[in-house]
Amino acid sequence: MNIRPIRTETDYDAALQRIDTLMELNPDIASADGDELEVLVILVEKYEEKHWAIATPDPIEAIKYRMEEMGLKQKDLVPLIGSKSKVSELLNHKINLSLSMISNLSSALHIPLEVLIPKSFSGNSAKSY
Repeated sequence: MNIRPIRTETDYDAALQRIDTLMELNPDIASADGDELEVLVILVEKYEEKHWAIATPDPIEAIKYRMEEMGLKQKDLVPLIGSKSKVSELLNHKINLSLSMISNLSSALHIPLEVLIPKSFSGNSAKSY
């Protein structure tokens, strides 16, 4: 077993080829090939996280996208948000999501909570999300 860090696309491609080869062998987990496969998969995952990370979408853009997918209009969000003016303000980034809005929108529109809750959310924040 000759495992090295994955630093370049060439290293990455070589690791993927080796993973394919090992997968075809279907090694026992406790074997040397099984250990090599596990380590290579971890290295590839870390390389992909570092070089091809997918950003979480803006919560409001995710809501608009889901509305379009479901054929919803702004008025359809009134029961989830509170009023027609609040829906308009929210979709125009003039107000932030509250916890009840996040809960309602997640349930009704099937948007994962992690998309609607900003990473900067803090219990001590002056803003309401």
